[in-house]
Amino acid sequence: MPNGPGEKIKPKTTREHLLSIYGYITGLKKDVKHMHEGIHSLGGKIDKIYWVLLGTVGAVSLLLLEKFLDKII
Repeated sequence: MPNGPGEKIKPKTTREHLLSIYGYITGLKKDVKHMHEGIHSLGGKIDKIYWVLLGTVGAVSLLLLEKFLDKII
């Protein structure tokens, strides 16, 4: 029996070792799926920020071009 939180029971037989490894792999699969979903949602947010930034830079460059052309003409 574990004595406190965070302590794990040590497997004693081959069956217990295999079950422990199987549980560990299952947990890793769930973590990878969770990270995959998080990365995709983050990618959408980054795309939005990118397009807003690109639009802002474009608008500022058009304004600067207009001022430059007004001085020349």
